[in-house]
Amino acid sequence: MSQTIAVVFLAIMAIGIFLCLLRMLRGPTAPDRAVAVDTMTTTVVALLVLLGFVFKRYVYLDVALVYSLLAFVGLVAIARFLERGI
Repeated sequence: MSQTIAVVFLAIMAIGIFLCLLRMLRGPTAPDRAVAVDTMTTTVVALLVLLGFVFKRYVYLDVALVYSLLAFVGLVAIARFLERGI
């Protein structure tokens, strides 16, 4: 993969993370914020996979896998909290 393509992908992902961060901070409702956090974690996982391939450090793929599993469990906990309350 050429360096230019990697930089373009990194820039697009950075813009996506920034937009998700804005929605998380300014979201009108709690479910909007939860969806923004989920989208941001998905983008970060894709970013970790891309960085793993660019730097040829495949430990980033393991980190991305663990991070995505923990994010899923956290989002399920948030969804249960929003559905039922404490």
